[in-house]
Amino acid sequence: MHINELDTPALVIDLDVMERNLSRMADYAREHGLQLRPHTKTHKTPALGARQLAHGAVGLTVAKVSEAEVMLASGVQDLLIAYPIFGAEKMRRLVEVAKKARVTVSVDSLEAARPIAEAAAAAGVTVGVLAEVDAGLHRVGVQPEGFVDLLRGLVGLPGIELRGMAFYPGHIKNQDLDALAALSTLISGLIGEAKAAGFALPIVSGGSTPTEWHSHEVAGMTEIRPGTYIFNDRNTIFSGACTAEDCAATIIATVVSTSVPGQFVIDGGSKTFSSDRTAVDGFGGILDAPDALFEKMNEEHGYVKHAGHTRKVGDRVRIVPNHICVAVNLHERIYGVRGDQVVETWTVDGRGKLQ
Repeated sequence: MHINELDTPALVIDLDVMERNLSRMADYAREHGLQLRPHTKTHKTPALGARQLAHGAVGLTVAKVSEAEVMLASGVQDLLIAYPIFGAEKMRRLVEVAKKARVTVSVDSLEAARPIAEAAAAAGVTVGVLAEVDAGLHRVGVQPEGFVDLLRGLVGLPGIELRGMAFYPGHIKNQDLDALAALSTLISGLIGEAKAAGFALPIVSGGSTPTEWHSHEVAGMTEIRPGTYIFNDRNTIFSGACTAEDCAATIIATVVSTSVPGQFVIDGGSKTFSSDRTAVDGFGGILDAPDALFEKMNEEHGYVKHAGHTRKVGDRVRIVPNHICVAVNLHERIYGVRGDQVVETWTVDGRGKLQ
């Protein structure tokens, strides 16, 4: 199928760029002795998780138990749920996943860990845990001064196995080397405190796409969990972690109105693109019109300001989303292209998996 035959709006992936991104990250991890455990929140598609595993990933990362259930179809044998899960139904489903693959969950409190331990013990399975520390984002994670106490509490619980530490440096943007140095000092210091208290931390899991190429500078980190890198987006460009040539994902939209002078309207709005803004104005970058401003969205309308444009109703545009992870979750299908030919189609099986 020719790319122009796709109904719009359509999320398309340049397979050559995506495969280059996968290889580059895998090579980086191997070069620096880091385990690669990609976060699948970006693509939510088992077939793409399988490609990451084929490129050498030791396992996959998810945020929800429902995503873990979906990602089993990738053939993964080792899953990390990098999110504090809680609730009886989640525990029931968690232990079912743990019967099919090695599962680890990041936790930042004993209140979150106890139900996991109880469910695992009752089901006769073992669930691993990583003690999550707040590395500066101030979202989740025990405060550093309480880290060793959390370790002490976790080792006394049946049904779970303490496997190490987790953190997420989401506060570090734009290649801030001073912040990375401070992170390295924090993590290495906590590893030292844990060792002095008698705790080995075989897994020290962290990393993000914005910090991906500096992960080896964080002393003691053994595992990285980038997600966006498979596709990249405008946010990644503005973080300094990639260039425009590294963006594999675009959304094709059709011009549906040119009635307002200096503006054209496309058939995609907030139900097609992420509502996230970047460091500059706009909700996405128009590939062949860098001076155009994608300035506003309704649910199904995208307003593009472009003085003197010659667009006609029916013309197509390709747009690099600001935040590809959120955009993927809005689409039922992803189309893989080589040149102007659609050669693969994937269903986004993890779409809407919120529990």
